[in-house]
Amino acid sequence: MATTPLPRDQFPVAERHAYLNHAGVAPIPRCAADAAREVLDDFVHRGAVDMAAWEDRQEVVRASAARLLGVPVTDVAFVKNTSEGLGFVANGLEWRPGDRVLVPDREFPSTALPWLALRDRGVDVDLLEPVGPTWDLPLDVFAEALDRAPTRLVCVSWVQFARGWRTDIAALAELCHAHGSLLCVDAIQGLGLLPAELEAWGVDFAAADAHKWLLGPLGCGVLFVAERCRDLLRPLEPGWASVAHREQWENLELVYDDSARRFEGGSQTLMAIMAMGASIDLLLECDPLRIWPHVDGLCERITSGLEDLGASVLSTRDPAHRAGIVTFSLPGHDEGSQVDRLEAEGVIASPRGGGVRVSPHGYNDDGDVERLLEAVARLRRS
Repeated sequence: MATTPLPRDQFPVAERHAYLNHAGVAPIPRCAADAAREVLDDFVHRGAVDMAAWEDRQEVVRASAARLLGVPVTDVAFVKNTSEGLGFVANGLEWRPGDRVLVPDREFPSTALPWLALRDRGVDVDLLEPVGPTWDLPLDVFAEALDRAPTRLVCVSWVQFARGWRTDIAALAELCHAHGSLLCVDAIQGLGLLPAELEAWGVDFAAADAHKWLLGPLGCGVLFVAERCRDLLRPLEPGWASVAHREQWENLELVYDDSARRFEGGSQTLMAIMAMGASIDLLLECDPLRIWPHVDGLCERITSGLEDLGASVLSTRDPAHRAGIVTFSLPGHDEGSQVDRLEAEGVIASPRGGGVRVSPHGYNDDGDVERLLEAVARLRRS
């Protein structure tokens, strides 16, 4: 059997399951667990004696995250999750009654709710209806909406969580900027799988959690704020880590750090950051340029096999817009019960988008695909 781009022996979960739920909550590799244990063991035996060394290592993780995002390291802040990162943008911008925001309908709640919450401040939030049975978001949907009225900001998921539509972020950024609009991206369903160049694409803000395609722990993520936009955001949780003179404990001047660190108010969850860093380094070492074609190939085999079994594939298979998500439905079967039946057979998926969502990563192999298809065939017969 061909070698997978991510080393399969880093993922003990593969010994038990065909784990196809990386668009939900991913298992973490051995190296991430080891990194987290190293932090705990050090604090058990030495307390904060090596705190300066850990802070230095935190900056190494920041640099690795910046490399994966395709942005300068000074534009990256650590956050506890995507919701916090998007909330920092939504609530950090200065709004006036009548300002307008565009967000696709059927977005993940955390992508839409920070903007919908601005309605009580007089902000107009328009929801864009996706197109067709695969819930597509072609560029002309955004173009038509931007032509209708001035728009302060557009927020969109790079990859839609339910059925996996992938937006051309570079083209959308160009369109937004031509209309004088900012672009904020929820990158959680792409980062770690799809090669990213957020700075080159012209993205203004982006956020992503560690616990999906980044293969990291829950409770940790990254926020990207382009340098040109940094002063547009009011830091919402200013603290000792936000200022240029951090660790000068008697200095109470509020002089924000020049970098995106200004959005980090205080101490971070060091154990989670180190685990995320180990996972990011594994992804970088194995190269997203190898990981994505492998996963795309798995998704093609899954799609073909499901269609042969009479399942309806709800996700686009357009090469320009597909991602690592395949959502499907079986006639006469409830998706929740299907997911439970699959789990009982060792195949891990999620009920999303009106069907069953599967999402392989770079350590999954053809054996995992066959296990899924065999389980679906048994479901179909039942």
